[in-house]
Amino acid sequence: MELANSQTKTGQIISPERKRTKRNLFFLYIILTILAIFCFFPFYLMLMYSTHSNAEIAASFVYLPGDDLVSNFTRMIEKVNIGRGFLNSIIIAGGSTVLTLYFGGLTAYGFSKYKFRYNKQLFYFMLATMMIPGQLALIGSYKWLGMLNLLDTHAAIILPAAANTFAVFFIKQFIDGSIPDEIIESARIDGAGEWRIFNRIILPMLAPALSAIGIFTFIGSWNNFISPLVLLFSEEKYPLPVVVAMIQGYYSTDFGLLYLGVAISVLPIIIVFSIFSKRIMGSVAIGSVKG
Repeated sequence: MELANSQTKTGQIISPERKRTKRNLFFLYIILTILAIFCFFPFYLMLMYSTHSNAEIAASFVYLPGDDLVSNFTRMIEKVNIGRGFLNSIIIAGGSTVLTLYFGGLTAYGFSKYKFRYNKQLFYFMLATMMIPGQLALIGSYKWLGMLNLLDTHAAIILPAAANTFAVFFIKQFIDGSIPDEIIESARIDGAGEWRIFNRIILPMLAPALSAIGIFTFIGSWNNFISPLVLLFSEEKYPLPVVVAMIQGYYSTDFGLLYLGVAISVLPIIIVFSIFSKRIMGSVAIGSVKG
């Protein structure tokens, strides 16, 4: 009788362990679905609030789309130059990402493949700087950027991205585990110079690590708020996060405009993450195993 009950319509026998596994997976999926709903719900409310007027948002809790999306967008254009802020964010995030990838890869290659004196000590010292909050570095950055007459320029935000400690650490782990010394030695025997070896051979081989760290860098630069606020003075040079913050008035806040501005600012990040989510998740294992 028990054997008959454990058989499916096709005659296959389902063991108790398999039944228990399916039951556990079922409850696991339910829990993950609930967590996903909780995570997505704030973004849903943000989109819904951006379609309502300030009076409707202040009067009651709204969870359905409204009819004020066009009017909110029109008033936003009248108050701030959202298009210019979007362009500035693309320039800053794109430039910062390019510098981080190239100089981060170059520095990581040097630490990984060149056995110079105090190599490990310098690398550990560099890692120690990751413990210092980035806000504290703004004091020194403001000073030396002012000496170079770079304040109130996009270069003041882009140039410091060349010294990204996390990118160096991340890419070095990939080089240590994936690029053998024999490839470099063979290129040197063939007469290739050091710059040519890095630019023509090593850099293309770093594509998996560079793509992963590039996504993180772009998202971080896009969301950067404090640095542009301190180092830029002209409104036409502000990136999107600072432009969105300007929507909020001194004495009153138009929540419809504010939610719409936040939605516009977050939308590119959601698109980037949706497209490259598999690569972001897979990047966690990059360089973790040395061959």
